[in-house]
Amino acid sequence: MTLSSRFEIPGADSKLIIGDYIPGEERQILFITGFLSKRWGNKSKALADLCRQYDWGFCCFDFRGNGDSEGAFRDYTLCDWLDDVRRVTRMFAEGPPLTIIGSSLGGWLAWILGQEFTQVRKLLLLAPAFNMMGKRANDISPARRNEWEQTGWMPWDDDMLHRDFPLSWKWVEESESLWAERVTQTRQVPTTIVHGLQDRVISPSGSWEMTEQLLTHDAQFPIELLLKIGDHRFSSSSNLATFLELAKQISESP
Repeated sequence: MTLSSRFEIPGADSKLIIGDYIPGEERQILFITGFLSKRWGNKSKALADLCRQYDWGFCCFDFRGNGDSEGAFRDYTLCDWLDDVRRVTRMFAEGPPLTIIGSSLGGWLAWILGQEFTQVRKLLLLAPAFNMMGKRANDISPARRNEWEQTGWMPWDDDMLHRDFPLSWKWVEESESLWAERVTQTRQVPTTIVHGLQDRVISPSGSWEMTEQLLTHDAQFPIELLLKIGDHRFSSSSNLATFLELAKQISESP
């Protein structure tokens, strides 16, 4: 079995982005995690096993301020994390064709990278969180939104998982700015979106909206939207099997 090798890439502030890489032939897959997820979850482990089976390259990493990477979460914003994944993607400037697979927030970042990097040949977006923070600001009460904007800080949610991770208002401003540019200049990288119909975290309507707007902008854009039975985690045995089959099919296709 091919073992993964740990890598370290300095971020813009010299804090290290930590990840793992498995070398391979013919294809490479970069997996981008969701918001506050660690790089070795059930999806990344399953993808790594798939890549080992077919002798493909595989990579996953933690954003600065999260997981094993250096830095404190509160010091980073959406554009900092976008810069992190750009730095990781540059590792693949040479070598086999690259497929980027992103989950939730990672799905939106994957879309942006697909427009920027010519080495990206395929995209698979799982429950992509398009304009995640802009939508969050609109979903909360006006009073809480005003407090967030005035004080500059708010946790993503009040539950145990999120309340200790303060988000600056810059996350909202940067989210809205990136969203405004979503179809300004597109690159026709084949894109598959899969979204669970029972997703209560990131509504599948966002994936539908993005697909509709993209095809209105470019009727020939190679995009496919698949709506499946499943929640946001999309981690049941049948969901995971669907996810892996799509990853295999997309990576194998020319």
